[in-house]
Parts: sequence; C-alpha cells; structure tokens
Amino acid sequence: MLQKCISNGVKFHQAKVIKIIHEDTKSLATVVLDATGFSRCLVQYDKPYNPGYQVAYGILAEVDEHPYDVDKMLFMDWRDSHLDNDKELKQRNDRIPTFLYAMPFSSTKIFLEETSLVARPGLRMDDIQERMVARLRHLGIRVKSIEEDEQVVGIGGTAGMVHPSTGYMVARTLAAAPIVANSIVQSLGSDRGLSGGDISAQVWKDLWPIQRRRQREFFCFGMDILLKLDLPGTRRFFDAFFDLEPHYWHGFLSSRLFLPELLFFGLSLFSYASNTSRIEIMAKGTLPLVNMINNLVKDTE
Repeated sequence: MLQKCISNGVKFHQAKVIKIIHEDTKSLATVVLDATGFSRCLVQYDKPYNPGYQVAYGILAEVDEHPYDVDKMLFMDWRDSHLDNDKELKQRNDRIPTFLYAMPFSSTKIFLEETSLVARPGLRMDDIQERMVARLRHLGIRVKSIEEDEQVVGIGGTAGMVHPSTGYMVARTLAAAPIVANSIVQSLGSDRGLSGGDISAQVWKDLWPIQRRRQREFFCFGMDILLKLDLPGTRRFFDAFFDLEPHYWHGFLSSRLFLPELLFFGLSLFSYASNTSRIEIMAKGTLPLVNMINNLVKDTE
C-alpha cells in the first residue's frame, strides 16, 4: 500500500493536532473524521466506554518448512498442546486463550498470526509474542527471516465499527465509506445552513441506523459471553458455531445478519451446542442477555 501511494505521488506529513481553532464566523474544518481508533482523541462519548480488545501479533516469515497445505488457510487453531511444558503460560492461556491463523504462500513462506479474540483489558503484546514462539517451537517451524512484522491491536475506529465478537473491521469500514461520504456531501450541500455539530450528528445517524445499532447490541452480547469463557469453554462454543449452516456463521462474521436473523442464529447455536456448552451459555449469558434486551428497549423509546 505504501509503495502504491509513493508511486502515485502521495505526500506524507508527520504532524500532530495540538489545538483546534473555532472562530465566530467560520471554522478551519466544518467536519472532522476521527480515525484515531480506541485512543478516542477527538470524539466525546455520552456513556462510559469500556470496550473489549482484540490483540494480534503476526509475521510474514521465511521458514525452513511448515506443516500446512499451501492451498488452504488455517482458521482459528485453538489447540494448546504446545503449552504442556509451561505451566504458567498454560494457565494464562486457559484464562484468556489465543489461537493461530496461518496463511501459506509457499512451502517456505507463510503468514502466521497469534490472536486474542477478545479480552478486557487487552493482552500485552509480549504475552502474545511469547505464546506464538511456544507454538512455532512445538510445530517445528523455524523462522529463518521475517519479511514483515506487524503489531496490531484490533481497534478499528472511534465509530465502534470493530465487530465486538470477532474483531473484524476492514470490510465493514470500507462498505460504510460511501455512506459517510454521501452523508457529508448532502449535509454540506443542504440549504439549511447546518453547523459542524449538526453535520456530525447527521453522519452518525446515517452510519448507525437502528438496524445497525440493534445488530451491534447482539454482537456485544456475544462478546460478553466470550469474555467469560475459558479455553475449553471457547472450544465448545466454536464447535457449535462452525456446525451451524454456513449462512449463519458466514453472516455473523461478516456483519450481514441483522436482528431477526441473529435471533435465529442464537437459537440455532444453542441447539447445536453440547449440554455443557448450553449450561455455560445460560450461566454466563443471562445477565448480558438482560442488558441487551434493556438496551434494545431503550433504543426504541
């Protein structure tokens, strides 16, 4: 991406906003898009904000060899046998488990990412890295060189567009970009003389219509359950999750399901779950369910 930007003449400026000046007759910017992630540098919230965080550490590496099929991508490897000889690290992983993504490019080139699905507060980066090192050692993967090294906190944006239950954001953000742009253009072109605050409120309304707000409440409900599951419970949960009809788990991961279908998704997941997992979902999900219902009721008032 950087190379394409450079080749197309994009100029980069390193700077930091230290003061925003508003005059009586004009403002330096009518609308400011805050893309500072969970740091929330500009956006002000009217409610307490305590999100769950996804933290990931990934590398694009040259290795001697790896055990994966080069025509497939490994998705959510929750196994923890690589921690059998490290009691302290295994206990940490039992409390807040991490999984591996693997995307081979060849028999010796592979992208590897150790990921904490959701935690509050987010895991430390050195913890994630330590778990990846132990996993790769167990798998017999020796890293010869690292082509690219990423340290990414799955934070997404101040607009709350990170999927609370999965940490996914990019597709949702890209799909919303035209909505934001159109809303700004229409508001700026309005003959009502809208202020910057009015425009911001209109953009937010267009970005978060009621069906999206209801969808997010359900996602947050799922996040609150995942936050309380240990490693065995997480495995049982995803055993049921990936046994669902693809329409449901595809739609959940991609934010294409809205509340009516999400309710069917939840009932279907519960029906596919083992008895142990059902007990865990009921025990750990009752209070989040009540909170979700209350929030949904308030949103319709």
